[in-house]
Amino acid sequence: MKLELRFFASLRESLGISQERITIPVTVKTIADLRAHLIERGNPWSEVLANGKVLRCALNQHMVDANTALQDGAEVAFFPPVTGG
Repeated sequence: MKLELRFFASLRESLGISQERITIPVTVKTIADLRAHLIERGNPWSEVLANGKVLRCALNQHMVDANTALQDGAEVAFFPPVTGG
């Protein structure tokens, strides 16, 4: 399955990239699986996407949770929670 990944705000800065096209293994089926797959890349991925960190995620520009199934050709965006004042 092929995905277009996008990273925003502090995630983009820490990873040094804003987007990436990847092909994922068939075992990666959900947003949570994708996050775990990316963490396996090692640093800085494992630090930036660590399971203890709160991240927001969107699939094709719709907010989703970690159990959401991935779709071939989808855009997956990761970003930190937004705070306002």
